[in-house]
Amino acid sequence: MKLRVGFGLRPRLLAALVFTSIVTLVVAALALLPPLQDNLTDQAARDLEATTTADAPLFEDRIEASLRASRGRGRQERLNRLQLDLQDRAFTLRQRTDARVIVADSVPSDPMITDTDFGGSSVPISDILRTVIDRTGDTVRGDNRVTVTRPLDVPRSVSLDAPAETSFVLVTQKQLDDVTTAVDQVRNAFVAAALVGLLVAALLGIALATTLGRRLARLRAGAMRVIREGIDAPTPRDDSEDEVGDLARTLAAMQQALRRQEAARRAFVATASHELRTPLTSLQGTLELLQEDIVEERLDPAEARELVAGAREQLRRLTNLSAELLDLSRLDAAVPLRSEPVELGELTRAVAAEFELRAADASLVLDVPVPPGPVWAGGDPDAVARVVRILLDNALRSSPHSTTVTVTAAYHGERACIDVADEGPGVPEADRERIFERFERGTAASGAGGFGLGLAIGRELAQRMGGALTLAAGTGAGGARFVLELPIELPAGSHPEPEPARTAG
Repeated sequence: MKLRVGFGLRPRLLAALVFTSIVTLVVAALALLPPLQDNLTDQAARDLEATTTADAPLFEDRIEASLRASRGRGRQERLNRLQLDLQDRAFTLRQRTDARVIVADSVPSDPMITDTDFGGSSVPISDILRTVIDRTGDTVRGDNRVTVTRPLDVPRSVSLDAPAETSFVLVTQKQLDDVTTAVDQVRNAFVAAALVGLLVAALLGIALATTLGRRLARLRAGAMRVIREGIDAPTPRDDSEDEVGDLARTLAAMQQALRRQEAARRAFVATASHELRTPLTSLQGTLELLQEDIVEERLDPAEARELVAGAREQLRRLTNLSAELLDLSRLDAAVPLRSEPVELGELTRAVAAEFELRAADASLVLDVPVPPGPVWAGGDPDAVARVVRILLDNALRSSPHSTTVTVTAAYHGERACIDVADEGPGVPEADRERIFERFERGTAASGAGGFGLGLAIGRELAQRMGGALTLAAGTGAGGARFVLELPIELPAGSHPEPEPARTAG
């Protein structure tokens, strides 16, 4: 057997692991990075807006105090005094927010009353005028910066140009370069982490795929050795507690089962050869004797009857073997069974009638109690009858003279059952399950014929009808009781009895 070359398990495992890692990282990047800058921008704007709003009353108090202190002086002098008084307040706010702080009056000019930016950057005149007109604050974002304006309410009595009303505006303007820098740093760190993660995933994938590939290769080599050398080749082993280890143990169990089947097959061939040779030799000798007596015209009726009886017994053995082999072939071919209501009481009486003569010849009593009412089960009538014949044949062969074989049909719980009990040597504990395997016979067999197929066929037939064939617990040296269980199925138009008929034991 050649190994097909293709896209093997190892590269597929590696590709699946790496692909999964890539998809995970891409999804994480899409979920994290795009909203990160927006979230940081929103947070920076909210922080600046809150700080500006909180400091606006401080600027109002400072303006009012400065203008009151310089009342009666000229406008320029008062303006100079106001600029000095607001300068430290503006720089304090700048230190807290890292933003440009501007204080302008109702007619903004350049320079402003206070401006912490000495670089000559443009002043947001439009934002200031809008605040002067609307007397409401505003927050404007754009060009990677945020601008917050707040009107400053100063009493008219202390305005800069009395008696005219003068309005003041507090402006804070912050560049968001730190937000962009933070996002870039996070992105770079994420990319670096992703590359490291992919590298680790690839290394782990290679290690895992290589280890798994080697273990599977060992199992394949063991299987190929079994093909070349047969079922007696060494069993492949893998003691790991994972799926591959479980596969190895399953292969080992399969090989053990094949060994048992092969041993059973060899035993069956030897047994069948012996069992076939014995009745065929006996039949040949009987027919030759009868032919000689007929040719020589010295036929003794009593001797002829004895020879014919022996021939019939050998023919019965051959018939049983052929019937078991036919049943076995049908089971292996999965020939479908019928499913219909079967009245077990009538069926057991009909099958038992077939064995009455044989029971009488063996000085056995065949007892078939009549149940209190019909016992209905679902199954194939022919298959059910075949199982009962197998059980009765075993019971008659294993029962000593002057004992009783009892066949009982009854309801047991939710099942309809047929019990076949004998008073023979029973079944040893070690053989309770082995006797249901193909080509296996109990160690305490009576020595009568048998090929180790009957109970195996009976159990398989019962299971295919949805039932079971078991050896009742407690049966040992005091006889054996086999129980055929089948699902209850009443005929159409009937109703279940209030209390189904039951039998003890």
